[in-house]
Amino acid sequence: MTKKTVAAIPAGLLLIGALIAGNSAPASAQSLKDLTDTCAGCHGEAGVPMDKTIPVIWGQKRLYILNQLWDFKYGRRKNDMMTPIVDGLSKSDMESLATYFSEQKWPEIEHTAPSAEDVKTARGVLDTVNCDGCHQAQYEGDTQRPRLAGQQAEYLLKTMNDFRTDERKTYIGMTALLQSVHEETLKPVAEYLASLKVTEDKK
Repeated sequence: MTKKTVAAIPAGLLLIGALIAGNSAPASAQSLKDLTDTCAGCHGEAGVPMDKTIPVIWGQKRLYILNQLWDFKYGRRKNDMMTPIVDGLSKSDMESLATYFSEQKWPEIEHTAPSAEDVKTARGVLDTVNCDGCHQAQYEGDTQRPRLAGQQAEYLLKTMNDFRTDERKTYIGMTALLQSVHEETLKPVAEYLASLKVTEDKK
């Protein structure tokens, strides 16, 4: 292209061209290892979270993980730790992370076995609100709903309470369901679900 040709092009088009060229570069220079190392700071290097109120993400379904990342990015879910981390992720970063964690094996975590009375209470609640209708027969989750079996009991309890009080607003149906059961039954439910194992973990 000659100098005369460049001069004939409107300045606005040159600016748009420069912006497009700039946007063609990767949005993030971080490698997948850099990203997963950041996640491991809370979610654990071997998939066991550092804090019991932090969820297991190893082995969750890919689309579920990706949806949660988008929810954090757009403010539909709020967390002081997650929000600033996800703000810096590109679409490609989030897709890579969702794929990576969905391909990991669900970690074996020792949970306190619930008492027979708590198991009875939990099953009664789960049957009443038909939890396995969405979370599947073994509570292994699907592309839209998370795996609950073997999840951290403390995290499950916190999440149920957040839905119940409408602090978490990502699914209004969960709020209605959890407000329909007695608050004191939530802890037995959380402990029962945490104690469950999935015999065939399908991704």
